[in-house]
Amino acid sequence: MNKKQEQTLADFGLTKEDIELSPFDVADYLTTDEDIRLFLEAAAEEGTEEEFAHALQTAARAKGINQIVKECGLTREKLTHPGRFMAEIKEAFKLNVCKETSPQLA
Repeated sequence: MNKKQEQTLADFGLTKEDIELSPFDVADYLTTDEDIRLFLEAAAEEGTEEEFAHALQTAARAKGINQIVKECGLTREKLTHPGRFMAEIKEAFKLNVCKETSPQLA
């Protein structure tokens, strides 16, 4: 925590010991198929292949990897180690195989 952050806390009568932070996991906020679809679309359009792979893993945590595997017709290994299978995964999404969670990839 830097001095400015400590000062902001002090302005509210708090110290850093008064604040309890928990780890942030975007999967906790992907609560609908539409949320997941938009998240994956953004990762596909704006991110690198590595970022898209991470987004797939996050979506799998949010929805449940078994459900993603079932909807997309991809193996569990392909979703947990997407780097080696990126072309096939992107093709599955392009073909809209993944139903509601499928982003529209170019």
